[in-house]
Amino acid sequence: MPTVVESHRLTQDEALGRIKGLLNQVKTEYVGQISNLQEEWNGNSGTFSFSAMSFSVLGPMTFNVSGILIVTDRDVTVKGDFPSIVGMFKGKIEDTIRERVKELLA
Repeated sequence: MPTVVESHRLTQDEALGRIKGLLNQVKTEYVGQISNLQEEWNGNSGTFSFSAMSFSVLGPMTFNVSGILIVTDRDVTVKGDFPSIVGMFKGKIEDTIRERVKELLA
């Protein structure tokens, strides 16, 4: 399960507002590859899930992703649950999430 924790210097409300836009940005950027995006927030924590399409030597594959987002007054934590088939890309996935969160919190 990839986990990213990124600190920030914003107010918790400002960080929360910025992070709430993260999944919509991802959906827009990867249109055609991400579907069934679900996002639910309860205070400063949220859950998400979506289906993603990937291409491999075996052809197109669809897999489900889910996770949680937690925004505190000091940091943002993103924990994702990915199927084992994408495990070899864990480092790349974590790097991409970290980069996106840093951009949003800058």
